[in-house]
Amino acid sequence: MSIREAIFPESRHALYEKHHYSAAIRSGDLLFVSGQVGSLADGSPEPDFEKQVKQAFGNLKAVLKAAGCTLDDVIDVTSFHTDPENQIESVMKIRGEMIGDPPYPNWTAIGVNWLAGFDFEIKVIARIPAAA
Repeated sequence: MSIREAIFPESRHALYEKHHYSAAIRSGDLLFVSGQVGSLADGSPEPDFEKQVKQAFGNLKAVLKAAGCTLDDVIDVTSFHTDPENQIESVMKIRGEMIGDPPYPNWTAIGVNWLAGFDFEIKVIARIPAAA
């Protein structure tokens, strides 16, 4: 049985404390990253949508880094969108900037009607490199 190990980025932001969850859980060589939103350090949403998506990816990268991973180690992605039809073009543009070359990770995008004041959330599963 694998033991759960909580992973937090170097500058842990207020949302983890406020909502009582771990940024990620390491179990064996897998990393299960909680949904990352475009929150500023105080936990409030970045108001500009494109900046919010970029901030969510930045927060995701910080959590991955804390576990010795990068976006290249991501094998599965789930993203949540409050207005997918109007947001998808911006999300795809930013995704193209953030996600490297093929093979791309699995990706499931889900439209939702509430994200606690945010408009985009991204959660992933990554395989932790052997050296980490």
